[in-house]
Amino acid sequence: MIQEDLHMDRSECRILTIDDEKELTDIVMELLKREHYSRVDIAASCGEAKEKLQKQHYDLILLDVMLPDGNGFDFYTQMKETGYLYDAPVIFLSARDEDTARLKGLGLGADDYITKPFLPKELLLRIGAVLRRTYHFEEKGQAARLGQTVVSMDAGTVTRNGKETALTAKELALFHILFRNRGKIVTTDALCDALWPDGSFGLESSLIVHMRHLREKVEAEPSKPRYLITVRGLGYKLEKES
Repeated sequence: MIQEDLHMDRSECRILTIDDEKELTDIVMELLKREHYSRVDIAASCGEAKEKLQKQHYDLILLDVMLPDGNGFDFYTQMKETGYLYDAPVIFLSARDEDTARLKGLGLGADDYITKPFLPKELLLRIGAVLRRTYHFEEKGQAARLGQTVVSMDAGTVTRNGKETALTAKELALFHILFRNRGKIVTTDALCDALWPDGSFGLESSLIVHMRHLREKVEAEPSKPRYLITVRGLGYKLEKES
């Protein structure tokens, strides 16, 4: 799951491109797939993008500033407020190269701003830089410390009281998502969609089982979890250290 200098396999990275220029989106789709970013979705409007964001968690969003049914800046602000972005990094794409537009996008909290037309290599470099910044887990070693427990996302192991236990692929992926959104609720639907991208209907019970096993490895008292918290009726969250 962790590869090269990104702490996420490119084939696992979900990217949403929001742009109404079909010629451009076709080029971007082909470019990304050639670089092994295989999970790429396209939305041609704010409305279509909102529908996708409501159903699916994305690891990166490429967002055009000028869309047929709205302004990319306004859409970004609305999606941040509703929580649909799940803190996913956003790169604005725009034909406007004025400093005011670029500064506005970055000032809203976007991770980068690219002016059209851009070189394919530039886009890939910018995407790589944003993903490295965003998913560079904890300061060193991609390890999360939860009290006396250390979860290594590089090695896929949990160390507690001197004992090292291996995480399964699903347990590691589940922890990975919660860690990226630490302190925030991740809905059951979003977790199921991320863990079972080929179809998550009816898999809530499987999610519960994976969460129970993850707690048994991470928590000192799995029946009274301190970090991996259930938010009834909504989903789960990984608590921050107090």
